[in-house]
Amino acid sequence: MELKYQGKTKDVYQLEDGPLLLKFKDDVTGENGVFDPGANTVGLKIDGAGRAGLSLTTFFYKKLNAIEVPTHFISSDIENATMTVKPATVFGKGLEVICRFRAVGSFLRRYGAYVEEGQKLESFVEVTIKDDDRLDPPISADALAELQILSLEEYETLKQRTVEISNFVKAELAKKGLELYDIKLEFGRDAETGEILLIDEISGGNMRAYKGSDYIEPLQLEKIMLSK
Repeated sequence: MELKYQGKTKDVYQLEDGPLLLKFKDDVTGENGVFDPGANTVGLKIDGAGRAGLSLTTFFYKKLNAIEVPTHFISSDIENATMTVKPATVFGKGLEVICRFRAVGSFLRRYGAYVEEGQKLESFVEVTIKDDDRLDPPISADALAELQILSLEEYETLKQRTVEISNFVKAELAKKGLELYDIKLEFGRDAETGEILLIDEISGGNMRAYKGSDYIEPLQLEKIMLSK
């Protein structure tokens, strides 16, 4: 295996037969030891976070594949905290697509003069570019097209799939009495076909979930969602 990329929460390896292998770590994003799915730095290490994140990611990807949502997921090995995926090229140097159902986090920090904390939002989608030096700034559809990161048509596909996937995850959480406040997704183009695929993970490390007014930590979210 060839190490292709070391990320904040997982490493990427090239397998000899074509697919990629993602190795999940116990690192999670945040600041000053506090978890924050919207942060662009590793804030803390949580023992078992890698396997927990992979378990929940596997749970959601299998369900999405079953309803024919295009994803890069092939298989996973929970014990070794690895996931085998189709190769995909990212948009530009990488994008993050956030779907928000409540005004919290960076959305509230930016627009607090116009919204109340926790105010309901209607599947609000925003895109940020991966750029640690510039704190992952938000970017508009027009700017994405102007910079040739993606076309306006691709943006509409990205937005539509983000709303579809995010509401699917929200509905799954609701079955366990949980509310999804926001979720961060990533997409890429299938390296062979060019089709837009959901990539990366869907876990407690990239969403905020609450039970009533209580925030559910990533490892606890995995336990709740995967319990019988």
